[in-house]
Amino acid sequence: MVAEPIPFKAPIPVAVRATDPLSRAGITSQLRRAQGFSVAGSDDLPDEAVALVVAEDVDSDVLAEMRALRGRGIRRIVLLVSRVDDRTLLAAAEAGVTGVLRRSEATAGNLAAAIRSAAAGEGSLPPDLLGRLLRQVGQLQRQVLSPRGLTFTGLTEREVAVVRLLADGYDTTEIARSLFYSERTVKNIIHDITSRLELRNRTHAVAYAIREGLI
Repeated sequence: MVAEPIPFKAPIPVAVRATDPLSRAGITSQLRRAQGFSVAGSDDLPDEAVALVVAEDVDSDVLAEMRALRGRGIRRIVLLVSRVDDRTLLAAAEAGVTGVLRRSEATAGNLAAAIRSAAAGEGSLPPDLLGRLLRQVGQLQRQVLSPRGLTFTGLTEREVAVVRLLADGYDTTEIARSLFYSERTVKNIIHDITSRLELRNRTHAVAYAIREGLI
């Protein structure tokens, strides 16, 4: 019986971003000793790279750094931070952070687990931070979005209804009849969706709705 070969897993490229040179050197050294990681340079980062941003606080410079990384196509960002509160946690989430780890809790194992989760497209938060973030998200939906008929997808409830019918193959007349709108209203709704979200056409709007889990 011949054993099947174990598939080779390429190391996860990690770019360490820290203003403190001692922190950067220490974490870089730790990652180079660990299995399954490679330290990537700041230039020409591959799309699959994980950016590890090390900071004391989530200040404007840290948020700008994360936004810049997102602008370069990096979608996996782990924030290793000393202090974070409800306000800065939400700001970090808006800036595109994938995982958050407190420096006081950053053992070698925890740090490696956070990086691997980010590389797999998964998020990671300490349990208390996760609960606080969920409470803030719920409060935002209840107090800000819902009174305005909005959702986190950027679509109103009636826009969602129209897009769902588009996905079912309904034309403008059939959508208007189904939702008791005028055809002009349906056309205006579709135009508002495609213009506001910078979608090319109705098909692109349907693809957006599928991606956002509306269909």
